[in-house]
Amino acid sequence: METEQNSPTKRPTRWWPAVVILIGFFLALIVIWSTGDDNQQFQVLWTLSTILISTILLVAWALFFSRLAKRIRLAIFGSLLGAALLFGACFRFSQFSGNMVPLFEWRWSKRTLPTTEGQAVEPSAEPSLDPLAKLSFPQFLGPSRDCHVPGPELAGDWDAEPPKPLWRQPIGAAWSGFAIAGLRAVTQEQRDELEAVACYDIRTGTLLWLHTYPAQYKTAIAGEGPRATPTIHDGRVYALGATGTLNCLDLSTGKPIWQRIIPADAGLKLDAPIDQSGLSANRNKSKEWGYASSPLIVNGRVVVSAGGENGRSLLAYDTATGEPVWSGGDSRAGYSSARLAKLHGESQILIFNQDGLAAHAPGDGSVQWEFEWDVGFPHVSMPVTLPGNRILVSLGYGQGSKLLQIDTDDGRFSATKLWESIRMKAKFTNLVFHNGHFFGLDDGMFACIDAERGRRKWKDGRYGHGQILLRGGHILVMAENGDVVLLEANPERHVELTRFAALDGKTWNPPALANDYLLVRNHREAACYRLPLAKPPESAAQ
Repeated sequence: METEQNSPTKRPTRWWPAVVILIGFFLALIVIWSTGDDNQQFQVLWTLSTILISTILLVAWALFFSRLAKRIRLAIFGSLLGAALLFGACFRFSQFSGNMVPLFEWRWSKRTLPTTEGQAVEPSAEPSLDPLAKLSFPQFLGPSRDCHVPGPELAGDWDAEPPKPLWRQPIGAAWSGFAIAGLRAVTQEQRDELEAVACYDIRTGTLLWLHTYPAQYKTAIAGEGPRATPTIHDGRVYALGATGTLNCLDLSTGKPIWQRIIPADAGLKLDAPIDQSGLSANRNKSKEWGYASSPLIVNGRVVVSAGGENGRSLLAYDTATGEPVWSGGDSRAGYSSARLAKLHGESQILIFNQDGLAAHAPGDGSVQWEFEWDVGFPHVSMPVTLPGNRILVSLGYGQGSKLLQIDTDDGRFSATKLWESIRMKAKFTNLVFHNGHFFGLDDGMFACIDAERGRRKWKDGRYGHGQILLRGGHILVMAENGDVVLLEANPERHVELTRFAALDGKTWNPPALANDYLLVRNHREAACYRLPLAKPPESAAQ
């Protein structure tokens, strides 16, 4: 008979390592989120890393160091393996959010993209006779590329009078927005291994024409497809693809007029590996996030940011023929678009390059002045001009904003920093200036700062890394989650008037607003809504 001394004894479960791991986990979260909100992306990345490490440690404890019964450990292992297999069978990685949170989609989700088969090239009504023929949103961020959109005031209660959906349908992947001219709305898409410029009927969503060419750009972080919004000018469409193909197309038919490969024109290395930093020794056609500069039309020339050396940073082509006209600057290309501004009565082309802000003469592309700001992070936001020859530039990633004073002395321009503020960080969104204040998404949260010193007036409303437009006294926010939100342009407090769910899923694309027609899209779908307009005030006689 087995004696009591020889009987195996069950050792108690070892709980203290799990307690230590959990305490360390919560302490780490407290430290991460109590250090301020200057860079929410880094906070999210540290949080995800902490969750991953803590989970691995807890699993290792449960399986190898806990002294739990064998059957319990086997059950834990089987459950974890089964959950992982089930998740992998049901979901696939899609891309990351603006704060680097991984996003997943159903594996069996499929889209049927619109085609031109069986469709007429012309819209359903004669353009010249249609009352919508004057609709216009010709380029990125509106007529002046400053997020200011002319038109009637929008109604402030969408619950009482909901936006009217005209159409909503799948679309090829891209971060391009829409440009609008009359009945036509033009955007860019990725269709398998082809980049495409696509034209839709604004009222029905009918695909009127599609111009495709071999090109594909995709990264795990930034997603797939063209980045730049097309520009419509004098019956032509100018569109820059993610790999650097510049197309000029007929607006009515989509027929190609001319094409240029801008990295080749800029002398970049076409077969070099992708280089996010864009350092001089490794400049190539494919920066980490692709070409994103929307073409600018100035004095019969189409201007694009290429990032070449030896005076080939900014390129200008003849709008009619596509022949090169001038080039200028040596800065690496950023992801911002060029815009035209008037400083001290002189027109200049502003471009927020990777090396900083530069101003070029529209006549010959020569650099008039530069302001260096190179911190190793992508430059995306458009420069904002203010009265008094002032310009605001802004960066995300915890960097903030700088207000510059542009001076001139005997024809020589210079830029001086007036102030810098960490209170407004435009990562890959854009800011608006209104009544002495800047409004915009500060690393995912809406904020307002004054223009005099950059002091924060308020910060409220988590809309993610979306896009904004200003009309009258209202700010229209295209939130990252696909909601459209209407705010008061109020420097004293955050006032959200109304909202509605326009799209599903991550939305980085800029909206387009022409009169009461709102066109929105993301990497999976596009939609058009008619927004209710504010009622005109009753006359005093009534």
